Amino acid sequence: MTASESTSKKSSAKPAYKRVLLKLSGEALAADKGFGINTETIERIAKEIHEVHQMGVEIAIVLGGGNIFRGIAGTAKGMDRATSDYMGMLATVINSLALQDQLEKLDIYTRVQSAIEMHQLAEPYIRRRAVRHLEKQRVVIFAAGTGNPYFTTDTAASLRAMEVNAEIIMKATQVDGIYSDDPRKNADAELYETLEYLDVLKKGLKVMDSTAISLCMDHDLPILVFNLSKSGNFKRAILGEKVGTTVRRER
Repeated sequence: MTASESTSKKSSAKPAYKRVLLKLSGEALAADKGFGINTETIERIAKEIHEVHQMGVEIAIVLGGGNIFRGIAGTAKGMDRATSDYMGMLATVINSLALQDQLEKLDIYTRVQSAIEMHQLAEPYIRRRAVRHLEKQRVVIFAAGTGNPYFTTDTAASLRAMEVNAEIIMKATQVDGIYSDDPRKNADAELYETLEYLDVLKKGLKVMDSTAISLCMDHDLPILVFNLSKSGNFKRAILGEKVGTTVRRER
């Protein structure tokens, strides 16, 4: 195959999914800094999203807020759980606005919808409006979780994915997928290619919280866990290539 034929084949590749929900942790925006927003990292993530958006894929996004404030951490230090969770929700709004800014610099129309009303910053979450934005090829970022304490952004991602009829949740991490143990601490940890929902729950694999996994299991919504720090992985996942670990019901 010549180089021109190879390029032609790549350009004609069709996405395996029409509408997806991308789940990003707040820590992913901080990169090695561990806190705050790393400008270079968020620019790189925006470019990865832009590349997929150019393929005609409808993209919804849920961001965590752990790079700014983690509700559970606040609770562990004696703070009221509901109060600390609301603070965590506000952190997700900050991250959402930062990502929106980067995406719009790449000429992608982007809407932030918040589960907690704050009209000066974001639209209120309205399912039908969110779906309409997606149909118009706008990226929609869902901020402030579910708007309720005691629920994680993983659960919010599962809920929003089902509400907008996403075909899959793609959870971006800083490792290559789901392992039997933490690969950064255990060099012998096994990388799984596929798992069933119950396997994740029974093995206690820390992929998403049990509520999020159960929601996906009940509605047969697949989850792909992949490494976003490797350039091009999001596009490869969209094209249906073998990237990361897929959690689904056994066929």
